[in-house]
This record gives sequence, C-alpha cells and structure tokens, in this order.
Amino acid sequence: LSASLGGCLTHTRDADGVTASIPSDYRERHPIVIEEGNKSVEVFVGSGRGGLSATQRADVIGLGQAWLREGTGSLLIEVPKDTPNARTAADSYREIHSLLTALGIPARGITTRNYRPSDPRQFATIRLTYPRIMAEAGPCGLWPDDLGPSIKNKIYVENKSYHNFGCATQRNMAAMIDNPSDLVQPRPET
Repeated sequence: LSASLGGCLTHTRDADGVTASIPSDYRERHPIVIEEGNKSVEVFVGSGRGGLSATQRADVIGLGQAWLREGTGSLLIEVPKDTPNARTAADSYREIHSLLTALGIPARGITTRNYRPSDPRQFATIRLTYPRIMAEAGPCGLWPDDLGPSIKNKIYVENKSYHNFGCATQRNMAAMIDNPSDLVQPRPET
C-alpha cells in the first residue's frame, strides 16, 4: 500500500513543476545564458576642441583596462569622416590611440575604421567597441496571459506564478556578474 501511494506522490510532484508548457521555476523560464556581446564607449568630440577632457581620458583608460582583462577580439575604433567635427575627431583619435598603446594594448589589437553617420544631423562620436563574453537573461516584459481572473487563465485560480515572474531578477543577476565563467566553473584557489 505504501509503495503504491509513494508512486502517486511522485507523479503529483512532477505535475506541480509544470503548468501546461510553462515551467513554474523562474530559472527555467528565464535562464541566464553566456554569450559573446559588445562593450562600447562613445567619446563626444566637439568641432572647436581637439584632444580629450580628463573624464574622456578616464573613460578610454577604463575601457582599455577592461579590454586587457576580458576582451575576446580586437578593439575597434570608429572615427567620423566628412562631418563638422571630423578634424578634431582625428586629433582626439591620435590621443586615444596613444593612451591605449601606453596601457599595453598591442598595435594588432586595435582596428581603426572611418564612418559617416546615417543622419547628417546626428552628432558624430568616436566609438570604441570590443567583443567580450557576457551573461544575459530575458527578454522581460512578455505577458502571454492575463494576470487577473478569466476563463482562459487557470493559473490565477491555481495560485501559480505568472510568466514574467523572476525575469528582472535574472537580468539583474546576469548584469552583476563580473566573470561569466563563474556560472559554469569555479575559480582556482589563490
């Protein structure tokens, strides 16, 4: 008798884990995945000033140090061409390049490309971008069912969590992770 009741309990537990095709655990609905994505910084350069401000220098140095730590490809510098600030952007590019090489980024690690903004009214910036491994979750904001009571929505009556529950927590957790490989394997002891 106890063996047959134990079989019923196991069957009931499995049914509680999934409602229709929606898992009840938010970590299964909104998993954190590891993928390659871009990190970028835009340097705003006016037409009347050549060189970088102290804040811009700090941004470039911070991006260069991050590239040394986590970069998985070359650092791309996109410089505007045929814009009102093209001349001062070229001056600022030389300063950016010298800052990055002074940090120890090899010349083969920096790629330069000129670009024209698609909209001529748009302010042209110097864009620094590099690929890195990152953790991501989502997308959030999906509402396939009503939250309130309705004939179609049986989840409301059963007191189950709604589809979007836990998505923001997973996205924030993924954004806070310093090294995405920590989700897969532990670091060695030091």
